[in-house]
Amino acid sequence: MTPTPTPPAAPRAPRAPRAVLVGPPGSGKSTVARLLARELGVAPRDTDVDIERSAGKPISEIFVDDGEPHFRDLERDAVTSALASHAGVLALGGGAVLDPHTEAALAAYAAAGGAVVFLDVSLAHAAPRVGFNQARPLLLGNPRSQWQALMERRRPVYRRVATLVVSTDARSPAQVAHEIAAALRATPPRDAGAVHHESGAPQ
Repeated sequence: MTPTPTPPAAPRAPRAPRAVLVGPPGSGKSTVARLLARELGVAPRDTDVDIERSAGKPISEIFVDDGEPHFRDLERDAVTSALASHAGVLALGGGAVLDPHTEAALAAYAAAGGAVVFLDVSLAHAAPRVGFNQARPLLLGNPRSQWQALMERRRPVYRRVATLVVSTDARSPAQVAHEIAAALRATPPRDAGAVHHESGAPQ
């Protein structure tokens, strides 16, 4: 009787980020990503930068020239590529989590032991950081009400995908990065339970 051939070993999982940062404009994702990456000894990456590099123009011009749907297609591709290839700290654009494919990819990443960090922030603290300028096309018109509307729609998704929630109110990017690094070191790699840090006071 011919022996049953042994099935091939499953391929090793692709490289995955040490942490993925999500949150609204003004939460400090890009700055915290750079500082966190430095503290962990890895490289930072920002999908907004990836998009601008591939498109050859700023995101504000992509919105004007090509429309938001085209930008979201570019964003989905950038997130998919980065999740599969970047082993450092990854910062996503504020609206990336609204794409069903991206939300599913983040859920799979978290289920495999990845850390999705929601950088939460209130309007009072986001406003001075963002400046509500022309470079943020989704905040044109009445920036404060637009920001509030964005957060009402996005906050449930941020919380749903997050394995760690950190408030950035009244805190420096370095303090936030240090707290995340400490939480990552203290959390077992495959523990998908969310850890909430809601204090707005510096630690």
